[in-house]
Order: sequence, then C-alpha cells, then structure tokens
Amino acid sequence: MVTPVITGLAWDTPLGLDLDAVWERLCAGASGLAPVASPHPLRNTAAAVIDAPPYGTSPAERQRLLAARALRAAFTDAGLSTADPDVGLVLGTSFGASLDEAEPTLHAWADDAAASIGHPGTPVCVMTACSAGSDAIAIAHALVRSGERRVCVAGGVDVVTEAKRLGHSALGTMSPTALRAFDRTRDGMLLGEGAAFVVVEHPDSARERGARVHARLRGTGAANDAAGLTAPDPSGRAVVRAVERCLASAGLAAADVAVINAHGTGTPLNDEVEARSLRELFGAEGPLTFATKGAFGHSLGATGAVEAVATVLALRHRRVPPVVGLRDPAAPLRLATGSAQPVGPGAGLSLTLGFGGFNTCLLFEGVRE
Repeated sequence: MVTPVITGLAWDTPLGLDLDAVWERLCAGASGLAPVASPHPLRNTAAAVIDAPPYGTSPAERQRLLAARALRAAFTDAGLSTADPDVGLVLGTSFGASLDEAEPTLHAWADDAAASIGHPGTPVCVMTACSAGSDAIAIAHALVRSGERRVCVAGGVDVVTEAKRLGHSALGTMSPTALRAFDRTRDGMLLGEGAAFVVVEHPDSARERGARVHARLRGTGAANDAAGLTAPDPSGRAVVRAVERCLASAGLAAADVAVINAHGTGTPLNDEVEARSLRELFGAEGPLTFATKGAFGHSLGATGAVEAVATVLALRHRRVPPVVGLRDPAAPLRLATGSAQPVGPGAGLSLTLGFGGFNTCLLFEGVRE
C-alpha cells in the first residue's frame, strides 16, 4: 500500500507565520493569548488572534485572507504552482464566519480562497467541527493512497468571532481564568484562530519532482462518539477506536509511537476522557505528550491542521514545547512540562476530538534530512 508523503507545510498563527520561528517561540513557552475587547459580556475576554488583518475586520474576509495566505505558503513550500489543476484542495473549517455573517453557502469561503490564489479547481470543503482540519488531511491521504489524486493540499482555517465567543461563554466551555490543559485546576478553553495546510503527495510524484519530504503520513483513523452535540462520551471508547484504526492503517503498534500531540482543550471532561483513553492505549510510560492550545488558543476547525504541522515539526526537531499553563498535572500521562523536552526515536501521533463526537487521528513518521 502506498504511503503518502508530506512535501509542503504552512501555517498562519497568533505567534507568526514562519514555521521554524514559530516553533522556537512555542518551545520557549510563548503564548498568543491576550485580552481582546468585546462589547458583549463574556466569561473571559482573552483570545489568540492574528494581527493582520486586525480583529474586527469582517469575519468572512478574515477567513478568506487567512486561508489564501497559508495556501500560497503551502504551495510555495512544496514547489508547486497554485494554478496547477492536477493539485486537489481539501479545506476544512467549523462554522467559519457563518455564525456572524450571511454566507451564500457554507463552502463559499473555500471557493473564494481557491479563486484568490488562482487555483482552477473546486475544493472539497469539510465541516466536521473541531476535527475539520484533521479530517481534511485524512481525506487527502485517502485520495492519494487510492490513486484518485497525485497531490492534495489539505488543512483548515478558522477565525475568532463575537458569535463564537458568546456561544462558548453560554456553553460554559470558555475558561473564566486561563487555558491549562491537563492541569488539576483546568476550567475551560479559550478561542484562537489560524490556518494550516500540508501538501500530501504520492511518493513517486515527489521523487519525480525532486521535492523535499518533510515526513510520511503513515496512517489515519476516525470514529464518532454518537453521544451528544458537545460533550464527549465519558467512556472514551470512540477515542480509543480512532487511534487503534490509525495504528492499523499505518501498520504500526503503540510501541512505535514516540510523541503525541494531544487535543488538550483544558475543559475538565474532554481532558479527562482524552488522558484516560491515551493511558489505556499506551500505558503509564507511554509517549511524550504535548499540547499547543495554551499557545495558540482553540482554533476550532483549524486546530487539527495546526497540530498536524506541529507534530511534523516535533519529528523534525526531535523535541516538543512545554504545555503552556500546565503547573499541576492531573493526567496520568508523560507530559511535556516546564521547558522543551527531547523526543526519542519513533512516530508522531496527532489526535483531535471535536464537537459532535468527531475523533480523528493522524500518524506521521519523520525522515532524515
């Protein structure tokens, strides 16, 4: 079975755009979370937003601009032309700007982003809540592995909006204090925004082009809780099933995984279910686990793609950043705390747990540069 390779990476985050510069800031413990003024009563005004375009610009315009900027960067990193009709686009988001502005369709932003970079094709648009970015990459993996496409650019984009801030305040998922994933005092998440894309390519195509290979996308797996619109199934059965399917797809065992980029929202139940599921899968002395939402905020439909890029960078640099905000670990996991931690040999797993019970797992394998 073909193992697709990653030949392009790009992200646009509250800590910047440059891959390695943002990675160094992450490893230094930086965070983009800061107060963002709102006319509404919120549990917390903190969010991680991107300065250009400034917050307050039309959410729909921000969505399209962030998507286009990161898409161009991904094409450039892979040495591809944005006008190449043979390159497929798979773009994910949650609600994007549609809660705040009337959009003609839920995929209009994706069509507009493709047009703005001069791409002649119609993108596949994925809207599976917080797992949309990961699901977009999983779809690209399937398209390339099946021979339907030789190259796909896949990932997610999402923006912070007033409707989302009000919604998470009302749901009680927004922390009134700070985002502290896996901490004993965790009390919720904080929103962020961003965009991230990876280029998923058939290895023969990459070889023919002389493309740089960042990593191999060994496998993917997914399962749904079928338990509720927002809260996860407390048993974690579907989380375990998604990871097991991912390992089986990759032809690897739990012992082959060296590092995990966890979903790590900081919400009490979500962190508990995720930690217990990972403990069941990998044991007490399992892989080194990190999480980036304390730095980037929870970027909803973009988060899975942002974390996929972070996982590939962890494999490249063989280290991970500390979990921002984690002071008193409550989770029975081997967590990266205090400072950046070294990563041993093995693969990297990225896990996303979304509203609606969407659980998606991606497994990457590093390459020698």
